[in-house]
Amino acid sequence: MNETEWESICDGCGLCCLIKLEDAETAEIVYTRVVCEYSDQQTGQCSDYANRSKNVPTCVSLTRKKVTEFDWLPDSCGYRILDRVAKLAKWHPLNTGITESVKLAGVGLLAIPLIVNQPNLDYEDYLIDKP
Repeated sequence: MNETEWESICDGCGLCCLIKLEDAETAEIVYTRVVCEYSDQQTGQCSDYANRSKNVPTCVSLTRKKVTEFDWLPDSCGYRILDRVAKLAKWHPLNTGITESVKLAGVGLLAIPLIVNQPNLDYEDYLIDKP
């Protein structure tokens, strides 16, 4: 699979861009409804995808070799589904042929009341269930 094919697996939901916290004692990952400043709240996607790792050093590149390590990704994530050899959701753009199908299905970042990350924000005030 080439890079273009790999990138097409991403449904563009943006849920991987939610800030997550890890419990130091249990290693449990919990989600917040806080997104980085580069998350486009109209599309749910990164507004500077090409420079995401430069802009946000903690931004993780989802590579095929590492996808099994990212159990914090939502169950609907195309990369996780591909890794589990399961079927993509009916609303996935590869199934619908429509880039905006995630938005039309009401899933992803656009289905969550978001808070843009800012200094001194207490993330624990914005915890949500895993999407």
